[in-house]
Amino acid sequence: MAASDLAALAALFADETRAAFLLALLDGRAWTAGELARHAGVAPSTASEHLGRLVTGGVLAEERQGRHRYVRLADAGIAHLVEDLTARSEPAVAAPPRSLGAAGAGRAMARGRTCYDHLAGRLGITITAAMTARGLLRQDTGFALTDPGLAWFGALGIPLERRGRRPVARGYLDRTERRPHLAGIAGAALCRHALDAGWCVRIGSERAVKVTGKGRSALYASLGIAPEELR
Repeated sequence: MAASDLAALAALFADETRAAFLLALLDGRAWTAGELARHAGVAPSTASEHLGRLVTGGVLAEERQGRHRYVRLADAGIAHLVEDLTARSEPAVAAPPRSLGAAGAGRAMARGRTCYDHLAGRLGITITAAMTARGLLRQDTGFALTDPGLAWFGALGIPLERRGRRPVARGYLDRTERRPHLAGIAGAALCRHALDAGWCVRIGSERAVKVTGKGRSALYASLGIAPEELR
């Protein structure tokens, strides 16, 4: 990459409206231009201009269905970059929440959330630690599923669809816990299974998730995670 290419990529992130779009899209869903405009509090024409730059720059992927234009983050690498920049840009001392609602939302996000397509927060850290303790995941020489780990996914009926160059397992430094959680193909597959099987449900309008009673039972049975660790 030439210096000019790096500067051009950085410039795409260096705008508050575009940053608001990228943070919203960390939930892994496709949003319409209108939804993003309302989220960021800008006019539809302004949103369209910013989205055009992000799509042209390869940060967002675009698809159209009828009159609607949907955008999502281009890939997991962009999601990781946004999350990493978010962690690095947070002040050393966090500002106090502006309301009780904001405080509750912040606690919920720290307890458990999705980061693009995998589980993060204390929930993601707890699952990753339990998998490592049981020998399903190795962290000593980089993140890698062991043979028992691959068998564990198979026993739960969770397919690991290998596409492109995305690694099966990838460690990602959690921005609230400052410890690595599981990402990559395995992290995405586990998150998808947790939501589809009813182990977790989304709460509120952010990326927060909470573990259900069914999920607490399943995680105790499959990973030995005590229910109190998930509250």
